[in-house]
Amino acid sequence: MTDIKKEEMFGNLKNFLKTRGIDIHEGSYADGIRKGCEILTDTVNMSQRAFERTKVVVDQGFDKARQAVHEYTAPKTKSAKTTASAGGQAQAKSAQRKKASAKTKTASARRKKRG
Repeated sequence: MTDIKKEEMFGNLKNFLKTRGIDIHEGSYADGIRKGCEILTDTVNMSQRAFERTKVVVDQGFDKARQAVHEYTAPKTKSAKTTASAGGQAQAKSAQRKKASAKTKTASARRKKRG
């Protein structure tokens, strides 16, 4: 939405009142109405900007929620299982290396005691 110009609001109100038989002439009364229109214009413009920013944030939140629901409810694929088993195999190999390393350390400790 484009911003409303301050004079635009006053001009439209003036024209509206003129069609109803009320003519606003320049003076203190018109200045008060003009200031009121400026305040209303600023309020409407700021509210519109805030609404647009809020809409963007809410849409991002909905996208995250949709993604989370999709990830939770999506059927498990074979590639995910294969990846999981490959990760499990890597962990098993790592555990075997640790055991072998522990055996080597124990054997070297025995040699030190004997020698």
